[in-house]
Amino acid sequence: MKKIAVLLAALSFAGAFSCGKTDSSSSSQITETTSAEAASSTTSAVTTTAVSTTSDASASSVTTASATAAIQTTQPLQSASFAAVTTVQQATDAAPVETQNGKSVEVYSAATASEIWDGEASELLEPDKAVDTSDIGAHEVTLACKRGDKTENVKVMYQVVDTEKPMILNGGWSTCHVVNTPFDLSDYVGFADNYDRHPTLTYTGTVDTNALGDYPITATVTDSSGNSESWDLTITVAESKPSPQDNNPRVSFRDFTEKYAGEGRRFGIDVSTWQGNVDFNAVKADGCSFVVIRLGYYYSKPVLDDYFRQNLENAKAAGLDVGVYLYTADNTEEGVREHARWIAEELGDTKLELPVAFDWEEFTNFQQYGMSIHDLNQLYLAFADELSKHGLKCMLYSSKNFLNNFWYESTKAAHPVWLAHFVDETDYAGKYAIWQASCYGKINGIAGDVDMNILYEPLPLE
Repeated sequence: MKKIAVLLAALSFAGAFSCGKTDSSSSSQITETTSAEAASSTTSAVTTTAVSTTSDASASSVTTASATAAIQTTQPLQSASFAAVTTVQQATDAAPVETQNGKSVEVYSAATASEIWDGEASELLEPDKAVDTSDIGAHEVTLACKRGDKTENVKVMYQVVDTEKPMILNGGWSTCHVVNTPFDLSDYVGFADNYDRHPTLTYTGTVDTNALGDYPITATVTDSSGNSESWDLTITVAESKPSPQDNNPRVSFRDFTEKYAGEGRRFGIDVSTWQGNVDFNAVKADGCSFVVIRLGYYYSKPVLDDYFRQNLENAKAAGLDVGVYLYTADNTEEGVREHARWIAEELGDTKLELPVAFDWEEFTNFQQYGMSIHDLNQLYLAFADELSKHGLKCMLYSSKNFLNNFWYESTKAAHPVWLAHFVDETDYAGKYAIWQASCYGKINGIAGDVDMNILYEPLPLE
């Protein structure tokens, strides 16, 4: 019957960050807001043909690229409904099942039977029945309908489409490229798509890598459904890249706690190997009540932070409430689940008062990880699920920009949020349990800078 349904479908459709961590929030800009809700399954990889251009370092080398769109063979259908109705004889002794074409729905949307149904809504016996939107293309579902005194099954053929533009995570607006070196725009920008794991980057304009100067170009990112986003930027070809300047004022932890004092608020820090030897007794005496400690990090393999065991033991001995975080750049579900098991093993019988934070910040060149926006949302939920099997709670660490534009509402609602936003007063409108308000703190017991945090109670960390 599956072959018959596919044949009918074909006939019917024919003619139709913080100090010590890499925080990209200060240098990256989000230009698109994603509205898709997270689905429970991970999509299959989408293959596109990327257009890339690089310049030779020879004296006459000049790079010019024209924007081209990589379009998937199956295009989203333009019409929201289809009129064709066909009857299929399932078996000689079975009643015929009506087959009809329904409405198109967006990929990863929480679509229901009523949204694809092209008949009278009152006919559906289960209008709220969920339909599959985990992949773009043709789908079918059998729906029970009430027509007069009879209950009938109707096979509905519907299309799942992707109409969202790719998202620009890092526009590369202050790009400085060293003269006489190969140029690849993808090294300087970051982008992602809600569905396509490999959107195509192209640009129009000329960049002469052998001549000093400013070169304005227009970049375009196109996904496999033909959705695209363009922006202008300037590539500066220079003798060397400028050194970053740090003119940020430092704030004492005492002044920080006095400024933000209020009912139901506690103050703490987060530390890693970057803080070196920490005197947690002095830290506590300065007004700190909790600390989030980096357990480790992952690029190609999990690595335990050099100071983790020392920090954990001394923070506990000083009477501070403790949580931990993992900085990860993994892009596979099995990988993040293995991280969670590794964390549980490293903690052993140690009791944590605060959750384990998932810290994924590699947005500057996100496309190199071969993931969609949906994929990373799913990885975080898988990480949290694996932690729960070991009796550990989870929370999401992210900057305001990415909380607003990258992480789904359903993802953020699943577990507490640790907000990173380095301003005097945050205007983030979502819910958060901890606010990391500064990475330029000074506290007794730590020689250098430290991140300063506010924990809000009674908002539960669970």
